[in-house]
Amino acid sequence: MSTNEFLKKESFDFYDQTYLKASNLNESIQYQLKLLDSLDVFTRKHSENVATITSNLCQKLHLSKGFTEYCVTCAYLHDVGKMFVPSEILQKNGKLTEEEFSIIKSHTTLGYNLCMKDKALKPYAAGPYYHHEALDGTGYPQGLFKNQIPYEAQIIRVADEYDALVSKRQYKSHIGISNSLKIIIENTQVSKNAPAGKYAKEGKDNKLIVKKLIKVVIDDTEYEISRKMDYIDYLKTEIKRFDKINNLLKKRDSAKTKEKADYFAEYARMYLNKNESLDNVLNIYNDFIHAYQEKNDEVNKLFEEVKIIKKLKV
Repeated sequence: MSTNEFLKKESFDFYDQTYLKASNLNESIQYQLKLLDSLDVFTRKHSENVATITSNLCQKLHLSKGFTEYCVTCAYLHDVGKMFVPSEILQKNGKLTEEEFSIIKSHTTLGYNLCMKDKALKPYAAGPYYHHEALDGTGYPQGLFKNQIPYEAQIIRVADEYDALVSKRQYKSHIGISNSLKIIIENTQVSKNAPAGKYAKEGKDNKLIVKKLIKVVIDDTEYEISRKMDYIDYLKTEIKRFDKINNLLKKRDSAKTKEKADYFAEYARMYLNKNESLDNVLNIYNDFIHAYQEKNDEVNKLFEEVKIIKKLKV
């Protein structure tokens, strides 16, 4: 058994605070999600993440429970059209050609058409159809402007962008995540490519929703800090136990009689846990020390990250 296996695993999930299980949805939507899962695991996970972020944003925006549930269902289904996009295009690592990007963009209308043909899914067609529309008119599929875009789609767009950035950069922690927020904040600024006219001074993303996203990320980061601090407390407790064992082993090694040495060895064994022995305890102890130092470093970085995020301006 590896000494690292003696460490209790520290787990953290960006989305576990308000995670909305698929079982809460009606049977028709569950069926669509199962189809997504069988075709593309990444898209399924992304859809769940976007739904949870959307739920958090709706709470921060103080939206009604009914509208929040509606938005979350729309978010779950926002990428349902991707089940019709060829996997070699959907999962391509390199840069997409114009033709391939055009096919990718069709997932909005494909998802919309799927929903419109299903009585249970029809009320949530706005999620798939509008989530890539931008306030400044540079989005797709219709190139709509600010007030023409349903509010639920404006929320889902921000949630979708955030999770796409987090997933692409493969964050396992909120360390460095402020850079992703900076990109989204840039999307609230006026784009040089935006068409002239009534909404020429609009960015792509709704500023209020992005402000709420920052608050959601701060909450999640502080929650992660709390989880890591709990884990650090566990490590500290274990290190104290190992310190007692080591002190007893030192007394054993310096004992002048075998009787005394056996006494201290037996006393030390009383502090051992399952699968620990006097032969491997030093290696395990070193692993705990390393983990303690590592987690302390992570917490310090997270505190710095919170400081950076709190200073971001939209």
